[in-house]
Amino acid sequence: MTLRSHKKKFPKPEPKNNRAPAPWRLWLHETIFEADTPTGKLFDFTLILAIVLSIVVVMLDSVEEIHRQHGQALYLIEWTLTILFTLEYGLRISCLGRPSKYIKSFYGIVDLIAILPTYISLLIPGSQYLMVIRVLRLLRIFRILKLAQYLNEAEYLLKAMRASARKISIFLFAILTMVLIFGSLLYLIEGDQSGFSSIGISCYWAITTLTTVGYGDLAPQTPLGRAVASVIMIMGYGVIAVPTGIVTAELVAPITGVVSTQACPDCGAEKHSFDAIHCKICGAELNPENGDLSN
Repeated sequence: MTLRSHKKKFPKPEPKNNRAPAPWRLWLHETIFEADTPTGKLFDFTLILAIVLSIVVVMLDSVEEIHRQHGQALYLIEWTLTILFTLEYGLRISCLGRPSKYIKSFYGIVDLIAILPTYISLLIPGSQYLMVIRVLRLLRIFRILKLAQYLNEAEYLLKAMRASARKISIFLFAILTMVLIFGSLLYLIEGDQSGFSSIGISCYWAITTLTTVGYGDLAPQTPLGRAVASVIMIMGYGVIAVPTGIVTAELVAPITGVVSTQACPDCGAEKHSFDAIHCKICGAELNPENGDLSN
């Protein structure tokens, strides 16, 4: 009796759709997303001019006299630009193979937020002034003018801010503690007769004094209160310096890293990693005397 081998029948894989995108989609993508072609440059510069114009319109509309005389014209320009930006957003989505990537990206979110305030203003009057967020769309000028390397510098700054977030949070917590202490102290010393009618108002004064803003709307009148205020003013200089030093240290860290002061015995190169064994320039051993301890 022979045994027949039964082969499992798997469904044949469906052929992948390798069709090239339509010519109009390629041309649209090249025009909207690329800045190396004449049409792409023209589109981007036109877009930037439209963004600047929309921001200027919002700023002019906030002036009462201009709004009273030219409010209708500014309103018409505002809606015209918003409709054009909406069409542009739709074209950006239509020319992409995977539009969800663009929608979830930084520029996609900015482009969407830039057109929402005008439509929201139909329900919430005054929200159209949030259109100034369109200024973020001007970041595309770095790509147009071939200044992409500056975006890398901005990325270093963002990484430094994120890396120093915990240190700055602890620093801010210490500042808030000092504000509560000094505010309560001035409330006890000065009281209502000097304008320190509550601990909250006293803490407001402590914040403006500690940050060296000094509005001058509140001021201690007693000698003891002025002495405490003098201490807070001097401490204010340290308040400004500490977060600057924290962020600066984080900015330098990714550039230098943890380095040693040892120089290569062969080529004299410096700034090696702290745990480096060989020179990063010539490959020589950095500590040849430690290779054989018996000699």
